[in-house]
Order: sequence, then C-alpha cells, then structure tokens
Amino acid sequence: MDFRFTEEQLMIQDVARRIAQEKIAPSAEHFDRSGEFPLDNIRTLGENGLMGIEVPAEYGGAGMDPVSYVLAMIEIAAADAAHSTIMSVNNSLFCNGILKYGTEEQKQLYVRAIAEGREIGAFALTEPQSGSDATAMRCKATRQADGTFVVNGKKSWITSGPVAKYIVLFAMTDAEKGARGITAFMIDTTRDGFGRGKTEPKLGIRASATCEIEFNDYIVQPNEVLGQEGEGFKIAMSVLDAGRIGIASQAIGIARAAYEATLAYVKERKAFGAPIGTFQMTQAKIADMKCKLDAATLLTLRAAWQKGEYDKGGARFSTEAAVAKLTASEAAMWITHQALQIHGGMGYSKEMPIERYFRDAKITEIYEGTSEIQRLVIARNETGLR
Repeated sequence: MDFRFTEEQLMIQDVARRIAQEKIAPSAEHFDRSGEFPLDNIRTLGENGLMGIEVPAEYGGAGMDPVSYVLAMIEIAAADAAHSTIMSVNNSLFCNGILKYGTEEQKQLYVRAIAEGREIGAFALTEPQSGSDATAMRCKATRQADGTFVVNGKKSWITSGPVAKYIVLFAMTDAEKGARGITAFMIDTTRDGFGRGKTEPKLGIRASATCEIEFNDYIVQPNEVLGQEGEGFKIAMSVLDAGRIGIASQAIGIARAAYEATLAYVKERKAFGAPIGTFQMTQAKIADMKCKLDAATLLTLRAAWQKGEYDKGGARFSTEAAVAKLTASEAAMWITHQALQIHGGMGYSKEMPIERYFRDAKITEIYEGTSEIQRLVIARNETGLR
C-alpha cells in the first residue's frame, strides 16, 4: 500500500488548513457561544472549492477524490466542529446523492449552487418518531393525476434546516411496499407549503443550525423526483455510507485538536515540581490517545480510498465506512474525555476550548447512524445474517 498523498490532495489540505487557522479557529468560540450560523465563513469555504470537493468542475466543484475530502474535513473540524458539520452535509449528504442519481438538469440547478457556496443544502430523512428505523416514516408524498406529488408531514433534526435553500427529502409514496415505497425529492424551501420550526438549542456543534421542518400540501413537480419512484431508501443508504466517512473525518479533527492541546499542556503544566507529562499515568493516557487517533485516521483513509474505487465501479464500501465512523467517533469521545481530565479544572472552564471539543465529540456517536447501528451494519455485512 502507498500511504503517500498526491500533490493535489496535499494542496486541498493546505487550503483547508489555511482557512481553518486564519478564519475559523479565531471565530469558533464566538459562534459556539452565540449559536449564530457562520455564513461568511461558509461562503469562503465554497469560494475555495471546499463545499463540493468531490463534485466535478462542470458542476462547480473541485473535482477531487474522497481522500482529499477526508484531509480537508479533518483540518476544518480541528478548528471548529460546527463548520465541518455544515461542510459535511453539503459535500456528502446533499451533493453525493444528486451526482449519482440526479438528472443533468438537477445537477446543474442544485449541485452547482451548493458546491460554489452560493446556497446551503440539507438532507431530510429523520422524523420525530423514526430515527434509526427510517422505514417507519410518516411523511407522505401522494401522486396526483398530473404527475405531481403533494407532500405532507414533518422531519426532525435537520442539519442546516433553518438556512437551507434546497433539501433532499425522503417521503413515503407507497406505504404497503415498506422500504421500496420511499421516494427521494428535491425541495425548494422558498415555495409555499414549506415551513421551519425553531432552531434546536444543542449541547455541541452549536453554530450548525438544526430544526424541524414541515410540509403542508407542498407540491413537487415530476422533474423534482430524485432517481426513480420507490428508490428513495436505496438512495438514502448509499448517501449515508458516504456521509459516515465525513463524520469519521470530523471526529478525527476534533480528537486531533484535543490531543494537540493536551500535548502542549502536559509540557507546560507543573505539579509536585515537575511537568505533568513526566507522570506515568499521564504518559499512559497520551500513548492511548495517540494509538486511537492514528487507528481512526488510517481506517477512515481506507474507507475513503474504497469509496474512490467504488466510484470507479468497484465494490461497495458500507462496511469500511461503518468501521471508520464507529472507530473514529468513539475515539473522539474517549480522547476528548481524557484531554479534559488531564486539563483538570482548566479543561472544565469555557476559557479553554477543551470543553467545547468534549461537547462537540458526542454528536459523532449519534448522527448519520448511531454507534449501535454501525455495529449492526458491520456484523450483518460480515455474517450475511439479518
């Protein structure tokens, strides 16, 4: 295996690192405290190709590979997880499905606007009563005689919902068919019949706006169906495979920031007349943090590489993505926990970013498939048993 990155991959990593250090990191505390959506910073990411890294140039993107996406995501997440959440949704959940299943017209209309950073996209699968069990959805789209669909129902925990111009929506078109009765639609949030609920007050990733959305007799035109009628569940699962690589990358960025802050702290902080980094219990934590961080990084790069092979016609990467997401998210939670413990009272204070890393890390074990769901995916793929 060749672990060296290409010149292009290193270039996008450098671009992401520069923006992360110059614009995002200095403003991260402000956006965390205020919960304000960082629109100007997101525009900057779009202008530099970071909102559509894998999107071909003809649709306004950078035209790069999944490994490039991972490298860039890690840099942004290390500066602020909320920014990386917005970036992940636009890159993975929104653009990915349209590129694979959308028409040329849909790619030009929806993908270009998001990839260039002119608009914000969202992905609406979860409902108040259906999270991990996506097939239990109640949001319905009823076909009319003229070929249009009338959508009614609610979706919850929609990342970027308060600010999104376009949304990929999954709704039930034939309840008797179960998973095969779900269809994907493109939604324009400026039209009648679409409404947004309050922005959720979250524990972490606070600058990433999240809300409930509601449809009341919203009309979808025939050319706004994504893929074929009844393909929605397949599209959602395919998109989530890619999305899990993004969340794994986010978790690595959070963990890396906490680890690097801890390395600096244990060299400076003294107790009993010596730097606390000389204490064996502290050294053991540092060693374990390093091992978990490196393992998560390598597994995520493997998943990204496998996605690249899949895009060329290779095998699916569902297991690799689940392994990466599970490993990286649990590593991030463990590493930020240890980082806070090592920092002691200072880690618990909002005067340092450690407590923010700790709060932000938790969501990576929950969204785009909980850790429990990742274990089910891995075990079922490995055993072939359902």
